[in-house]
Amino acid sequence: MQTLCRMDLYARARELGIQTDYIDGQGHRHVTDAAALQIILDALPVRISTRLLDQAVVVRSGQPSRTDLSQATAFPLRWKIVAGVEVIADGEAHDRTIDWPADLPIGCWRLHLADASGHTEQSPFIVAPRAFAGDFDRCWLLAVQLYGIRSARNWGIGDFTDLEGLIELAASLGADGVGLNPLHALFDDRPGDCSPYSPNSRLFLNPLYVDVEKLPGFERAIEDQSMLPVLRADPTVDYAAVAELKWRALRFAFDVFKAGSKGERQRDFEKFCAERAPLLSRFACFEVLRHKLGKPWWEWPDEWRQPDEAKCASLRQGEDAAEIEFVEFVQWTADGQLRACKELADRLGMKVGLYLDVAVGVQCDGFDAWNEQTAISRHLSVGAPPDALNTAGQNWGLAGFNAAGLERQSFEPYREMLRASMRHAGAIRLDHVLGLKRLYLVPHGFAADNGVYVQMPFEALLAATAQESTRHRCVVIGEDLGTVPEGFRAQMAEWGIWSYQVMMFERDDTGSFRGVDHYSANALVTFNTHDLSTYAGWRSFSDLKLKRSIGIDPGESDDARWHALTMLSDVLRHHAIDDHDLYAVAGFLARTRSRLLAISLEDLLGVIEQPNIPGTVNEHPNWRQRLPLTIDAMPAAIDVAALKRATAVRSRAAV
Repeated sequence: MQTLCRMDLYARARELGIQTDYIDGQGHRHVTDAAALQIILDALPVRISTRLLDQAVVVRSGQPSRTDLSQATAFPLRWKIVAGVEVIADGEAHDRTIDWPADLPIGCWRLHLADASGHTEQSPFIVAPRAFAGDFDRCWLLAVQLYGIRSARNWGIGDFTDLEGLIELAASLGADGVGLNPLHALFDDRPGDCSPYSPNSRLFLNPLYVDVEKLPGFERAIEDQSMLPVLRADPTVDYAAVAELKWRALRFAFDVFKAGSKGERQRDFEKFCAERAPLLSRFACFEVLRHKLGKPWWEWPDEWRQPDEAKCASLRQGEDAAEIEFVEFVQWTADGQLRACKELADRLGMKVGLYLDVAVGVQCDGFDAWNEQTAISRHLSVGAPPDALNTAGQNWGLAGFNAAGLERQSFEPYREMLRASMRHAGAIRLDHVLGLKRLYLVPHGFAADNGVYVQMPFEALLAATAQESTRHRCVVIGEDLGTVPEGFRAQMAEWGIWSYQVMMFERDDTGSFRGVDHYSANALVTFNTHDLSTYAGWRSFSDLKLKRSIGIDPGESDDARWHALTMLSDVLRHHAIDDHDLYAVAGFLARTRSRLLAISLEDLLGVIEQPNIPGTVNEHPNWRQRLPLTIDAMPAAIDVAALKRATAVRSRAAV
């Protein structure tokens, strides 16, 4: 009987498109444990049963398209495409193929099907163009970890005024934008939880990036300013101390705002709240409840375990009204300062402006997981199976979207995330874009190698991405590193989603670096990422030494690194580049066809240690390291002439 139950379990998984066995990056076969699989199946919502359609219908705008029914039915089959109560188009099919009109309006609609036997069903119906292609040829961006920026005036963490300074610096160097780590909202009461890739919410901003000195009333919050020089001098971000000062200043600024005249600022605040409703109101209620109740949301009283508009409205009328409005005020303030950065980039003529990163998932006890319990599975963590760099596999501790929940809601939760990310951006990067096709999910309590691959509605998610990209005129780059399924990049490119090519990984089987012609046009190209060594660290073997010192297998020997350095010199010489410093590498990458090039500020300043070492928590100051120089001192530390020569083929006129 146990064997039969086990067989039924795996058969059910196959029916749901769940891959329970896989070959890892080292060639070993893994089969998911039955206990782990049971948790996974229980955690995923059941897909609404359909007989005629296997998945949402996706149509390319302006092109003829057809859909084949998954099985025969009683004909004639009547169909209609509906937007609310309005019928956009309708028709009748007499065989298993439906030809759609070529002039359908762009949008996400509902398809209603009814056959002659009386059977009916519905499905999302998406009409989408290709993604926004960008209105520039080739340019380059300055890549920055905003929290690590030093300045003479910030409070121990980079802020949005520093970002304005970075935009001006980037423009003076000839760059067309600044690329940033995710700016997502984290948990304000968890200073140790500082990874920008482990957010409370991807829909709202991290208030620690607010420059509180721009707000009326902040002065009263820091009568004793003795801590500020200490925080500014600290080589790492002291999140607890910074948060204590900033939240106090924000509260004083809120009190001043409430006591002030109800003029233009009040009207702008009300407009922002209306524009971001109902999500902003829910987020504010969630934050107040989270602090009051002090437990994960699934342990809250029953009335609050699900978001409810009526209950949130009643909460706003009670003793928590001011606290709720305070959360909204802080988000309004952050949004306004980020918008000012975007407007500065526009005034300077930058072609991209802000290039923002989007995390692959959210923390399971955060706002997004509470707000969207159907489309986000809190019991499962997104990760990756074992590979050459991470032999035990990876469990990122993040909850991700699931297919059935997204389809039930016509992909609106995914769209909301995109809209929030694109709000002030000229380009975004979707971290681990492979998750749009399949996600590797690990149940809580199990090792990272005991997960499964779950199929996602890839084409529908690409279409939704393209819609929002076009609407916001925002280029979308998919971080497509790792083991990529056959045809994945081609399908992504068909929808106008760009690739992400990291020179460190662009090598053949002999270890030789690939030439400039290898790189795609619609791609962002860079030497490294925040999870890899800086250029100075790579050349000095510092990354290998550090990993070994903290008990981590670096996945590379010293001999392999010497070989890599030799191969780098070879490819540079092959392209008539005689040197092998950072500017030589930048010059090589600048010659590629790739329309975006990112150069990290850490590399320009010769920083040794990388921002993050995957697989570590406390062994390394991940997401805490600050740059060695203030913004004002950076131009003197950069060989500006060499940088401009290296990027001349794609550089804007100096400002």
